[in-house]
Amino acid sequence: MRSEALTLAFDTSAAHCAAALLQGETVLAHRVEEMAKGQAERLMPLLEELLAEAGHNWHALAAIGVGIGPGNFTGVRISVSAARGLALSLGIPAIGVSSFEAVAEGAARPIAVMLDARRGEAYAQRFTDAGAEPPRLEPAEVFQAELAGTPILTPEQATFPLAVAIGRVAASRAETPQPKPAPLYLRGADAAPPSDPPPVLLD
Repeated sequence: MRSEALTLAFDTSAAHCAAALLQGETVLAHRVEEMAKGQAERLMPLLEELLAEAGHNWHALAAIGVGIGPGNFTGVRISVSAARGLALSLGIPAIGVSSFEAVAEGAARPIAVMLDARRGEAYAQRFTDAGAEPPRLEPAEVFQAELAGTPILTPEQATFPLAVAIGRVAASRAETPQPKPAPLYLRGADAAPPSDPPPVLLD
């Protein structure tokens, strides 16, 4: 992407609203607000504040970058829906970036990214010079044994803040055709459909 092109990136895959505005690789504005709920109401005002802080408006944007997870089911959908709507209304590309790609941004290969999936499990993906292996969900100890000898990165060890990394990855892809962003779900839904009720016997 041209060095002067503007990319707006954001993520609500966890208990936060994170956003960044980049011009090429230069960070013009960056904000993270921790919140357990309310991301749907806060996201758009936050993005408008970020643009105003940097002295730009929506029509100056060349691309949208959005975090696609894995993460909170509802949170991921909030960001992905917003990104697709903005891209459609502004006539610019929206590029989905996984949390794995964001954490791995700027790190030397080979490397593995491990994310806490709770319940003693982890999401992990390995990146090599040949590309990225499919992400998986496994017990954390399985990955730790399997990835022995491969440097492991967690979000706390990432080179860039999450939204900034999403913006960098998105900007690098913006001039090539990209699929529409879609949530990355590695765990099945917790809610199971109700079973059929037992028959009622009438006297």
